Amino acid sequence: MTDMMNKLSLRLILACTLLCLSAAVSAAGFSFQDTQGKKHTLAGYKGKWVLVNFWATWCPPCLEEIPDLIALHDKHKDKDLVVLGVALDYRNPQQVKDFADQMFITYPIILGTYESAAQVGAVNGLPTTYLFNPQGKMVAYNVGAITRKAIENYINVKK
Repeated sequence: MTDMMNKLSLRLILACTLLCLSAAVSAAGFSFQDTQGKKHTLAGYKGKWVLVNFWATWCPPCLEEIPDLIALHDKHKDKDLVVLGVALDYRNPQQVKDFADQMFITYPIILGTYESAAQVGAVNGLPTTYLFNPQGKMVAYNVGAITRKAIENYINVKK
């Protein structure tokens, strides 16, 4: 059953690939500042896979995927992949910071807006995830929860 779910998740990510957006997003890149004051740019992660996850504290599927995103980031951050979490639709910044601390989120958290999210692409639902390859090209897009396993499988297929 788990293997079938992993294959389904991988197919979902592959099916949602939006190559037509990749040239525009890759050319423009993005620039975000996290809650610690560190700047994150697509160009700054050249040579690594970059997963940009748009989420909200009130969103049940977003909360479901956080443990997998933490595991993904922790396993790969010093090697070949970084996770950036962009919080949207929040009441105040401190609420997001407190939530991230309570969830033991280890990847950078960015306080975003739908306007700043447009640097990456459309966010038509939460969670929304964009995946950029090591050359900075957007290669996958997913609306809905994702899993660590699905992302790792996708990357392994593309290597």
